[in-house]
Amino acid sequence: MTPSPHPQNLILDKAQIEQKITRMAYQMYEQNFEEQELVLAGIHPNGFTLASMLAQRLQQISPLQVQLLRISINKTAPLQEPVALEPERPALTDKVVVLVDDVLNTGKTLAYALNSFLSHAPKKLEVATLVDRHHPLYPVAATYTGYSLATTLNEHIMVHLDEENYGAYLN
Repeated sequence: MTPSPHPQNLILDKAQIEQKITRMAYQMYEQNFEEQELVLAGIHPNGFTLASMLAQRLQQISPLQVQLLRISINKTAPLQEPVALEPERPALTDKVVVLVDDVLNTGKTLAYALNSFLSHAPKKLEVATLVDRHHPLYPVAATYTGYSLATTLNEHIMVHLDEENYGAYLN
């Protein structure tokens, strides 16, 4: 069971998260301004919600076409079930793909998700995360980071992108 967030543990409120999303979208556009299309692949559930928010902001600030993909992965045991992409068999050859998740902790989830894109021959693979905790166990680094926070291994970051408890919390 996930502990409920407490207002005193709030590290990013709604306005701050929206500011981070805007900045990340501008960075994505600056890094990929020569592209016609950008693929945002979000890890379900929060990564996909964040990818949707980034896509909406990118469409407001740039001429880029944005394709959204949903990634389903077993975060605790990634080898027990195959990584699923929706839509299945996306056309990613020679396209820039940005893998999106809410929190980068050890890099395990992102490493397993990245592997599923290699057979599609993308032009470039990038990583976007709202909060980077700096506990790398896998060689994954974020290309775009909203907020960088050094935490202990016993602390947890919970991100809520729905209207109730909207924010990022440290527990």
